[in-house]
Amino acid sequence: MDNKKLLTQYIKAEATRLGFDVCGISKAEKVDEKVCQAFRNWITAGNQATMDYMANHIEKRLDPTLLVEGTKSVISVAMNYFPKQEMEGYQLAWYAYGKDYHDVMKEHLFQLLQYIKQIIPEAEGRCFCDTAPIMERYWAEKSGIGWRGKNTQLIIPHHGTAFFLGEILINLELCYDEPQKNHCGNCNACQESCPMQALYIDSETGYPMLNANLCLSFQTIENRGEISPEAQEKMGHCIYGCDLCQKVCPHNSFAQPTTHKEFIPTKELMEMTPEKWQKLSVEQYQALFKGSAVKRAKYGGLIRNIKAISSKSKK
Repeated sequence: MDNKKLLTQYIKAEATRLGFDVCGISKAEKVDEKVCQAFRNWITAGNQATMDYMANHIEKRLDPTLLVEGTKSVISVAMNYFPKQEMEGYQLAWYAYGKDYHDVMKEHLFQLLQYIKQIIPEAEGRCFCDTAPIMERYWAEKSGIGWRGKNTQLIIPHHGTAFFLGEILINLELCYDEPQKNHCGNCNACQESCPMQALYIDSETGYPMLNANLCLSFQTIENRGEISPEAQEKMGHCIYGCDLCQKVCPHNSFAQPTTHKEFIPTKELMEMTPEKWQKLSVEQYQALFKGSAVKRAKYGGLIRNIKAISSKSKK
């Protein structure tokens, strides 16, 4: 067995030991031209909404070797956050049930990188989890973890879509995994279920994309202004994010509840009622969401969302 193959096996074994549910590896190189064009079309159309940072560092986003000099491989990992049970009443996106995934994933990624450095002292790399211009789902797909569904989520076979993704860009040549076949077929359940019809197929490349201007997740999390009247009408009980395109995905029928304690919601969160949400104080918000990704929307944003739903229910 050659050293490269053995090192690759060691890395994947350690990733599993650290709690990652899946690990795949791909060669670091420029993103496929079809995907590059789909991304540029997306930016040109303004479908990033007010997330202007998505239009920054485009060349680095499309080529990890420009993002981190000397990168030869992309190690992609995934961690399950599928909930054992859903909240009743007002809804948060599943990913926000537990601790902030940025912190949890980064901690484990750093441990994996340190392990690699112990074996190969000259190894140099950087860890990422939704914090830099890198196309995470693309690299997860390239590394054989799963495929990009029509809901733009990564679908992991026999496990579904509810996974956080992370990467290590590293200066080592490793053994690379083969991408998996896309098994979405003729299913359009996610596109048809989207309340705002935010999901679409790029007409030039055939690549699945999302118009953030329409997406309820953007409207309730990233949007710093007022929620559009159309979105307010379609929010249902969603006060932070939206999982409808995941909930209808047939592949999530195979999903198993997460065993990662960091992503399991607190008793206090699960016991929140519409009445409690409507009376939520700043102090209660800070206690309820300490170390949570929900702070992305800030207290004012969450209250805006709650008022939008409660005012609609009173009509």
